[in-house]
Amino acid sequence: MPGQGDTTRAASSGTISPFDVAVWCAGQGWPVHPLAPGRKTPAANCTPCREHTHPPQACPCTEAGKWCHGFHAATTDSARLGAWWAEQPSFGVGVSCGPAGLVVLDVDAHSVEVPERDRLLPGIAIHQGVNLDGLASGFDTLALLAAYRGRPNPVQDESTLRVRTPSGGLHIWYRVDGPGARYRSSTGSSPKVALAWQVDVRAVGGYIVAPATRTPAGTYEPVGPARLPAPLPDWLAAELTRTGHVVDDGPARSAPTTATRPAPRRPAPRPDSTGAHRLLEPLLAEVHGCAAVPQGASFTEKLNRAAYTAGGLVAAGHLTDVEARELVTAAADEARPHQSHRSLAIINSALSAGLHRPLHLKGRP
Repeated sequence: MPGQGDTTRAASSGTISPFDVAVWCAGQGWPVHPLAPGRKTPAANCTPCREHTHPPQACPCTEAGKWCHGFHAATTDSARLGAWWAEQPSFGVGVSCGPAGLVVLDVDAHSVEVPERDRLLPGIAIHQGVNLDGLASGFDTLALLAAYRGRPNPVQDESTLRVRTPSGGLHIWYRVDGPGARYRSSTGSSPKVALAWQVDVRAVGGYIVAPATRTPAGTYEPVGPARLPAPLPDWLAAELTRTGHVVDDGPARSAPTTATRPAPRRPAPRPDSTGAHRLLEPLLAEVHGCAAVPQGASFTEKLNRAAYTAGGLVAAGHLTDVEARELVTAAADEARPHQSHRSLAIINSALSAGLHRPLHLKGRP
């Protein structure tokens, strides 16, 4: 297996073989599957799978070691990879993002008509005073989203793996560490779940073309110094949560039992003599109450409401930012101690939104 340094040099020179790419990706713990030679789509299914529709999970081809059903067949097994690429050495390499714990922002630069401003950043009302002249691609909408949140533009994030596509787009790779939230794939043009126009999300239920993969249009070339994904930034996790990308795994990922559940962090003492605390207290109590209901308690909605209100109180000068975050985080950690990463994403997003809507108490300026 080539080391990271070897892969970096080969990817830059264009001499690395697709099989070497597949083995290197598998060595990172990323399940891979073949792409059709010279294309960015999965290799064709076997004849029975093409002729008879059936769920990929029930297909015997996977157990038999075939590549049918694209990313559903992805594996890190070196023997299986060797057999696949021995049969067709010119296969490209796809990475199944969900099992790999990856979230990849696929930034497009297609020449298409720009939609109305209310569809550029779903859920964010772009004021008419904002000049959008020249906005033409996902590079622009992602930069706009970062500017709205006061965060660095991911397109320029040199800490993580970025891959230039033959069509002029950019893949920005991040990893999701630990047992936190899992995110679903989406397309930037979707009217239901989308992060930004012309910015696709490759995560659970999707795959991404591996760096150094070659097509007739060109090579997927790494850019910048990084050759591995950095952790998903908290603010992007918050945006994915806000835009409906969190995968609900249901009872299988429910809270641990009382016997194995970590001791909750008790909320810090908080005075109740001010109007701000009196307003926030019942909302925090609703979040606390979710501790007794592992599923179906509307935890996200309640936490979002409490954090949004806290942000409004901070904006109006009734609470400090530190105090607001401590109060809301303590309530979230008591209710859901096993998902602090996801809770933090919700809190960051809702607090940020609340900061734009000062909440003035009665009788106060």
